[in-house]
Amino acid sequence: MRDYQREFIEFSIEHDVLQFGEFTLKSGRASPYFFNAGLFNTGERLAELGRFYAAAIVDSGIEFDLLLGPAYKGIPIASAAAVQLALQHGRDVPWCFNRKEAKDHGEGGLVVGSPLEGRVLLVDDVITAGTAVRETMPILYGYGNVKVNDMFISVNRCEVGKVPGKTAIMEVNEEFGIKVHAIVTVEAIHEYLKQSEKYNDILPAMEDYMAKYCIL
Repeated sequence: MRDYQREFIEFSIEHDVLQFGEFTLKSGRASPYFFNAGLFNTGERLAELGRFYAAAIVDSGIEFDLLLGPAYKGIPIASAAAVQLALQHGRDVPWCFNRKEAKDHGEGGLVVGSPLEGRVLLVDDVITAGTAVRETMPILYGYGNVKVNDMFISVNRCEVGKVPGKTAIMEVNEEFGIKVHAIVTVEAIHEYLKQSEKYNDILPAMEDYMAKYCIL
């Protein structure tokens, strides 16, 4: 595990973004952990989140020309990541975001920010059903000089989705040819828990859940 991944898990736990217990998910599953990216809700927390995204993006070695944050949750993440790429890594990259509905006045259009062109790296919080990707890709298809090969999210739960034997991330890859990367996966979270006796009571539930629902 990379240092920034460990720090990200600790940071998420510290601010109750990553919680352990029993949580009923939208799928109806009873999960032993829950990740609520909405709690990165202060300037300092958002700045730190951007730092983790920037570290993971640089570590991945992905080549890209533009960051795009899908509306709505991806917008602050993309902006924070762009800021930290500049401040921490000396990479001043352009970024933009899409609107849910086209604006017919002012600058108009569906995309705000830098011109949408070249190799686009999508940046969002999580992928549950791939809805944000499916809403964003038709917009990108309208721009001739655009290629989307990669996407970054906070946590990959590695869970089977609606299609048996496939995660939502696998579906996004098959449908759009996009490789989805994450700051951490459920495996990294499990590894972190194993290294501290404080979480011994959580491990059996985590391991049972992963065995039932995850493709690792």
